[in-house]
Amino acid sequence: MAVVEDAVGTEITTTRKDRVGLAWRPELAAGIFAHQDQIDVLEVIAEDWFDTPRPRLSALKTLAAQIPLQLHGISAGMASAVIVEEHRLAKMAHLVDWVQPEAWSEHLAFVRASGVDIGHLAAPPRTPNTVESSAENVYRSSRIVGMTPMVENIATLIDPPASTMSEVDWLSKVVTASGAPLLLDLHNLYANAVNFGCDSATTPLDALRTLPQDRVGTVHIAGGRWLGAGRQFPDEYRLLDDHLHPVPDTVFVLLEDLAAHTSQSLTVILERDGAFPTMEDLLLELDLARAAMRRGRVRNTPAPKTAPYVKDESPCGASSPQLETLLARIYTNDVACAAFLSDPREFARSHGLPSREARALASIDRLGLGMAARSFARKREANQVRSAHENWFDRMLRELSRSFTSVSR
Repeated sequence: MAVVEDAVGTEITTTRKDRVGLAWRPELAAGIFAHQDQIDVLEVIAEDWFDTPRPRLSALKTLAAQIPLQLHGISAGMASAVIVEEHRLAKMAHLVDWVQPEAWSEHLAFVRASGVDIGHLAAPPRTPNTVESSAENVYRSSRIVGMTPMVENIATLIDPPASTMSEVDWLSKVVTASGAPLLLDLHNLYANAVNFGCDSATTPLDALRTLPQDRVGTVHIAGGRWLGAGRQFPDEYRLLDDHLHPVPDTVFVLLEDLAAHTSQSLTVILERDGAFPTMEDLLLELDLARAAMRRGRVRNTPAPKTAPYVKDESPCGASSPQLETLLARIYTNDVACAAFLSDPREFARSHGLPSREARALASIDRLGLGMAARSFARKREANQVRSAHENWFDRMLRELSRSFTSVSR
């Protein structure tokens, strides 16, 4: 049971148990341990623990026994036009079986194609084909891992070519077709809304209210910054979801509205990947999230339940694995990108892309392409730096494990 106050200060009782927590990062480990009483849940990046021997997993398992823990996958490519590689799912299954988290999640993105690894999350073309392939990937993942993943919407600097749906419509269809819970990233939703207008939804609030809110279980909040496009597009800006800045007020407004239109409990995770402030500042953001949810619960009017998924049988074409392969190449290879930009249609034709997709690729968002390619490159570099922290991370977790064991005695 939880107690909140209505608009005039009268206490009212609700059966919801909303929670707030942090994404675990090595740099935050000491602060998380020191302030465990103010953190309800932790989210751990799963890939940091793939291929880890069982003795080294003991500290993570101990941590999961002390505080609710969710695993967050970042590399499966759940929304690809091709199936998720089984060996990646097997690693997740092993980790889930050993750690016993309360949940695991993955992004609705593609991250590689035909051996080309983008190094980050790319938005697939939003078509009926990727709705169906995403739902199939969720089904396979559930069967192999033994637990249905939450699926997360991603931020993008480039509107994916060959799309036939808005982001909100596509995301809604994937969630209802797959039956998976939605991990709703509110800053990603906000960034895409201001960058592209979300097509049919013109504001972040419109986008939020169009989604199947009754399917939301966990929520991500984060911050970002505005990117200028440079000399070629001097008046163009886009919002980058970089997890390096404080959560903007708009995200807390969205969180309040979500709490006002849902009846289920919500778990909010604050993501921060660098430029770390003091732990006191991070805890303040957690308190702001709690306050936003309390305000929303006071005016709670749950939205209708999500309607069953109806497969789209209209002959609107389908995005192919070949298109994802070409996108991966021009996102990651400067030579391929230059060849594409010099003659987009010839580049697409020479690589065997169907005519409809060739036309769509030729009309790609060039501003977004430049921004996305630079962002992906920086992310690949950051991943290399991040791996250098892993040994320190292991030492800290072992120390935490000993501390927890001592306290429990």
